[in-house]
Amino acid sequence: MSAWGNISPIWKKIGGALGIVVIASIAGGIWYWQSDVKMDDNLILEQTSYSDIPGWSGDDLAEFLPALLKSCTKILTLPETRSLGGNNLAGTAADWHALCQMALTLPPQSDVLRSFVEDNFTPFQVLNNGTETGLFTGYYEASLKGSRTQQDLYTTPLYLRPPELVMVDLGRFRDDLKGQRIAGQVKGGDLMPFAHRTEIDKGALENRELELVWVDSDIDAFFLQIQGSGIVQLDDGTELRVGYAGQNGHPYFAIGKALIERAYIPREKMSMQAIRSWLEDNPHEATEIMQMNASYVFFRELNTGGPIGAQGVELTPERSLAVDRKWFPLGVPVFLETEVSTTDEADLPRPFRKLMMAQDTGGAIRGPVRGDVFWGYGDHAYEMSGGMKSDGKLWIFLPNAVAEKRKTANPA
Repeated sequence: MSAWGNISPIWKKIGGALGIVVIASIAGGIWYWQSDVKMDDNLILEQTSYSDIPGWSGDDLAEFLPALLKSCTKILTLPETRSLGGNNLAGTAADWHALCQMALTLPPQSDVLRSFVEDNFTPFQVLNNGTETGLFTGYYEASLKGSRTQQDLYTTPLYLRPPELVMVDLGRFRDDLKGQRIAGQVKGGDLMPFAHRTEIDKGALENRELELVWVDSDIDAFFLQIQGSGIVQLDDGTELRVGYAGQNGHPYFAIGKALIERAYIPREKMSMQAIRSWLEDNPHEATEIMQMNASYVFFRELNTGGPIGAQGVELTPERSLAVDRKWFPLGVPVFLETEVSTTDEADLPRPFRKLMMAQDTGGAIRGPVRGDVFWGYGDHAYEMSGGMKSDGKLWIFLPNAVAEKRKTANPA
C-alpha cells in the first residue's frame, strides 16, 4: 500500500490529478513510488515551428540519415494500407512511401537533409496531458564471454525461445488494448502463465536443447536481458551477436527499487553500474535479488551489423529511440531535448539535442513522453547509458499530408 492508503477518496483524486510521483531509471528500466491513483496517460500533440525547437538548427543531420534510411527501407516494403501504429498517429504506409523514396536519393549533407525535413514534415511537441517533460534513459548492446558448449566457467545458459511460448499482441483484438501484450503457453485450450525467472533458473527448460550459448556470468546474462541485445566473445576467438526473440510474459521489475528499499544502495547513488557492483560484491544475495524480476528474455542469433529493434531494422547509436508502442508509431522522426552524463560525479550533464528515429520499444518504457536512447556497443555506450536518467522534451515530425488530415479532423 502506498502513502495514500488511509486517505479519503477525494484526496486520492486530488493526489492522482497532481501526479505525485518519484521516478528514476535503471538501464532502460524504471523503479518508482507513486500514489495508487494518478492521472491516466494521455498523448497530446501541439503543432509548433522548427524555430521553437531548442537545438534544431545545431544538429548534424548527416548523422541522422542512416537511421532514416533504415526505417524508410522497411516502410517501403509495407502495404499502402498498413498503419504505422500508435493509434494511427502517423497515418499509413501510403502517407510515407513518396517521402521515403525521396529520402533514399538524399546526399549525406546536413543542410540538404534539414531542408528536406522542414519542407516535408510538420513538427508537433508531445505532451502527456499538459506536461511537457518526461523521463529519458539509455541502453546499450551488452558484451559477454561465452562458449557454444557448457564447460568450466561457462555455466549460465542463454535460451532460445521455447516453441510453446505464445506471445499475443492484444491490440489486434481490441482497439482499447493497443500497445498491450501478454505471453504464456496453451494448456488444455487455455492460455496459462509461462515459467518465471526463478523456475527457469532452477531448470524448467533444461535438457531440451534450447541453450543458444553458455556465458560465464549470471549477472552479465541478467543485464543482457534488460538491454535486449549483445555480443558474446566466444572461447574459440569468434563473436556471436544475440538479439531479443521473446519474453515469458511476466511483468518487468527493476531491482534497483529493492536495493534502495533495503538500504543497500543510496537513492542518490543509484545507477546501472552501482547495481552491477553490488551484485558482484554480494554473490550470496545476488540471485535472490535478480529473481525478484520474474521477467525472462529469450534470444536468437543475429547475422547483422547491429542489434535489431522492434521495427525490424538495425539500430543506430544515438539516433535510435525506444518508445512506448501504445502511443508511438515506429519508423517516424522524433527530436529529443534532454541532458546526458556518465556516472562519474565529475562529469557534468551536457545537452543532448538530436533528431532520432522511433525504432524500438522496451518493457519499462511507458507513457507518451518517455524514451530510451540506444548508445551502441563498447565502454562508452555502457558508461553513457548507465548514467542517463534525465527529464527531457520530445517532438514528433509527421508528413505534411498527415498533419493536414489531423487539422481537418480536429479543427481549432
